[in-house]
Amino acid sequence: MRTLGIMTDAMDPRCVPSDARSAIAPLTVMTLNLHKGFSSFNRRFVLRELREAIRGAGADLVFLQEVIGAHDAHARRYPGWPETAQYEFLADSVWGSYAYGRNAVYEGGHHGNAVLSRYPIATYRNHDVSVAGEEPRGMLHCEIAVPGLAVPLHAICVHLGLRERDRERQIRGAADLVADRIGIGAPVVLAGDFNDWRQRAHRVLAERAALSEVFLRHRGRAARSFPALWPLLRLDRIYTRHLRVMSASVLSRRPWRSLSDHAALICRLRPC
Repeated sequence: MRTLGIMTDAMDPRCVPSDARSAIAPLTVMTLNLHKGFSSFNRRFVLRELREAIRGAGADLVFLQEVIGAHDAHARRYPGWPETAQYEFLADSVWGSYAYGRNAVYEGGHHGNAVLSRYPIATYRNHDVSVAGEEPRGMLHCEIAVPGLAVPLHAICVHLGLRERDRERQIRGAADLVADRIGIGAPVVLAGDFNDWRQRAHRVLAERAALSEVFLRHRGRAARSFPALWPLLRLDRIYTRHLRVMSASVLSRRPWRSLSDHAALICRLRPC
């Protein structure tokens, strides 16, 4: 059986920061499957509590999956439903820039992925990675102007399919996007809900796109994130390139465990 080699930042020659780069403020990144603003088993609508929790985490970039852009029926049914899209409600006055990629469209509404950023999002594009006959999926690619970086940071938010065959194709698509369309020297963060319980993505993304997972590098294994009440499966990930991991944590205690069916992941990164 082949084993996956673990490369730490100390071993990676790309992660020896120059004096200029080490002076750049660390970048705090969070990813969370929002579960459309509902707690586990859809027991409560908790979007306002989620906003306070996300604010309190102090992330510069927030990668969100299952974000509702519009839902007429829910707006009528649930008191406190925001008048704006969920990603706008969450961004509010904290994250001055945001992008949304619509994936699933249905009568009276739609949902998808979103990125909230403290720094300007220069451009963004949503890539449709859906498989015919399955739930629509997308890959939201943003270019972000981070102060002190000479080139844009590429932030890619994903929510992959439930079937392994579909995920394999989508993971290869993400790797090809990074390898073929993004300059080799540009920093990249690829984060979201990979649904990859067998952890097949690590090797493909490493070999095809030089991406490595932050918890794998920092702690030796990917984080358990699902279900939030008792995390067992390692479904949510943060992969990076040209970024050094300073810390990585799973937000699975209160109030987080009651705010979604997935635990949130957060890490601090520095350019290298």
